[in-house]
Amino acid sequence: MKTDFYAEAKELAPKLALIRETFHRTPELGNREFNTAKLIEKYLDEIGISHRRVLDTGIIARIDGALPGKNSALRSDIDALPINEATGVSFVSQNSGCMHACGHDVHMTGVLGAAMILKAHQKDLHGSVTFLFQPDEEGDGGADRMIKAGALENVDAVFGAHVDPMLPAGHVGVKYGNFYAASAMFKIVVIGKSAHGAQRDKGIDAIEVSAHIIPEILKIPGGVVSVGTLNAGTAGNILAGRSEFRGIIRTYGTDERAEMCRKFEEICNKISKSFGAKCECNFIFSCPGVVNDNEKLTSLVENTARETLGSERVHIIEKPLFISEDFGFYIMARTGNFYHIGAGCEYPLHSDKFLPQPDAFITASAVHAAVVQNFNSQD
Repeated sequence: MKTDFYAEAKELAPKLALIRETFHRTPELGNREFNTAKLIEKYLDEIGISHRRVLDTGIIARIDGALPGKNSALRSDIDALPINEATGVSFVSQNSGCMHACGHDVHMTGVLGAAMILKAHQKDLHGSVTFLFQPDEEGDGGADRMIKAGALENVDAVFGAHVDPMLPAGHVGVKYGNFYAASAMFKIVVIGKSAHGAQRDKGIDAIEVSAHIIPEILKIPGGVVSVGTLNAGTAGNILAGRSEFRGIIRTYGTDERAEMCRKFEEICNKISKSFGAKCECNFIFSCPGVVNDNEKLTSLVENTARETLGSERVHIIEKPLFISEDFGFYIMARTGNFYHIGAGCEYPLHSDKFLPQPDAFITASAVHAAVVQNFNSQD
């Protein structure tokens, strides 16, 4: 008789709700998730799963099944965003200027829920399951550092998920192939020449140069460019001798990212030179993109979700997203699959009113547990 993972997750709902609300009240920014890590360790101790701390706030935990099989991993990100929450719920963030506006509170709860279910079925569990609680997904990215710290030792495949406000709560979205974008953060410094505001011909206005560069880089085909900050000048009556703007480039694939950065730098230098200014372009390649290139694993997730939830609650995502996610490092290092959990929320990710419904962490718990059990028991 097959285990009804969703029914078991629903039975855990009151306990999981308290866990989710605790995480939501106490969000922390990347690499500062010290209280969050202590909470995760507390919950793992209650479940009876051994764990170790890495990267100051990262956690690697593991459960060994009684039956032979493959070894899988479930990953959750644990950091929050620098946003003042405006949801008005009873468990609103108590840390001013910080909020779980990307659903990482639900991600952590879902992986812990799966851990509870799998621990209860340890006698029937094949192989082993490693639970990865990763810091700093929203910042510079913690996935690559987790891997270097030993997160994938004795792991055959890694699975993870992200809440999706476009999907109804309790539903799952599956994507074959390209899913999330590769990204590169950029800092562009334009060096002009300051001068009196009444004598523009005596200087080189770095703000004017930047104002010509930005519209052109936003039009580069093959991806999406976003400029998030622009800083220049010291006073209203002085031409700015220096301008700095920062942002992010997103493309479908690392080759496309490299080509887009090349075009980007070419445009910046050409326009700067035409004004007599200089330009410094700095790129930091961050997320490599999430590509579910193992069709067998994607099919396993799809079929498992249909078995667990019913086919009417499983959707095939047709178009890739320009969102970035560092889960791609895990897939590149081993293999794996990334899927979506419906949040049923009218507000988008990173909104100060983003709040997934409770069925999101119930569904995540059930699907995670079923996916790793099915993968581990394969021949």
